[in-house]
Amino acid sequence: MVLSVSVFLIGSPHYIKAKPEGSLFTGLFQVAVAAFRKRHINVQLNYSNDCYYKAPESKLLEPSTDFRCLNRACIIEDPHMELKPDGKASDLWSSAPSNNQPLSIYQLLTVDRHITSQFEIPAGSFGMITVLSLTIWFAFYDRALVPLLSRYTGLPTGISPFSKMGIGLFLGILATVLSAITETIRRNKTINAGFEDDPNAVLNMSSMWFVPQLALYGVAEALNVVGQIEFIYSLLPKTMSSFAAALYTFGLALASLINSLLVSVVDSITSTGGNTSWLATNINRGHLDYYCWLMTFLSVINFFYFLAVCRFTDQHHHDGRSGLFPEAEEEHFANNRFHGASL
Repeated sequence: MVLSVSVFLIGSPHYIKAKPEGSLFTGLFQVAVAAFRKRHINVQLNYSNDCYYKAPESKLLEPSTDFRCLNRACIIEDPHMELKPDGKASDLWSSAPSNNQPLSIYQLLTVDRHITSQFEIPAGSFGMITVLSLTIWFAFYDRALVPLLSRYTGLPTGISPFSKMGIGLFLGILATVLSAITETIRRNKTINAGFEDDPNAVLNMSSMWFVPQLALYGVAEALNVVGQIEFIYSLLPKTMSSFAAALYTFGLALASLINSLLVSVVDSITSTGGNTSWLATNINRGHLDYYCWLMTFLSVINFFYFLAVCRFTDQHHHDGRSGLFPEAEEEHFANNRFHGASL
């Protein structure tokens, strides 16, 4: 932690620090008030016949079809009367992503974690594999893959945020599949060795079986984190850009809450009628592999939900190249690797 904070403070003078202008809440209230005052205006699906106000720094030429009731706020009823002497209209439209890793600790306690005869890796330290995988992937992607992919895609970030999120979700599914397979192998070895009733027994099974899934979780998280933050950042005005990271971390907190609820529900349902819970204290008698397959199934559903959302996302905001919304694209690429700065 000391090293991390020190590196952050050393690099702080070199960061791009754009000072926010105005209040992020003012614009939101202005839009709501303006939309209410112009509630008598009929909003057309075809925007070509309407005259809309566009902020100087905005790249959007017309409002989106989402929340069309608020589009009244930026409609100029009289293009001549509603212009200021400097030729700019009134500024009323300036405001407009858990896994099974914790369970791996219980699995790792039952396998051989020795590197040498004298050195044994603590079960909790295997989480560093995910962190190292994430860090190495960030560096490799930024310095090696981005220049290569940019030649073929024409995108300064290599691939679009949607692609990053999709690949991250897909790799997350593969990681849960590996978790289920590894747990099935571990449990079968436990039963064959006669250790089913001994949760403290150590199998003659190397802990390296768990390295691929933990490393894959790291790569999946790296892609998903960057993709989500880039996407959220592109949707928000500059005065709310700091909310991008906050919105992502809120999603993580909500996911952790739902995951805890899911664990409780699975444990309660599978233990009814005197049956052994899938998540029993003695994991050798439980069925952690079934739980992993359940998580895989939910991850697949989540992946197809993501594809559906991408399919119905308002594509007319895009310019067909970057995958980002144009309003944030200029600042995003001027910073030359926003995803590196977000670390």
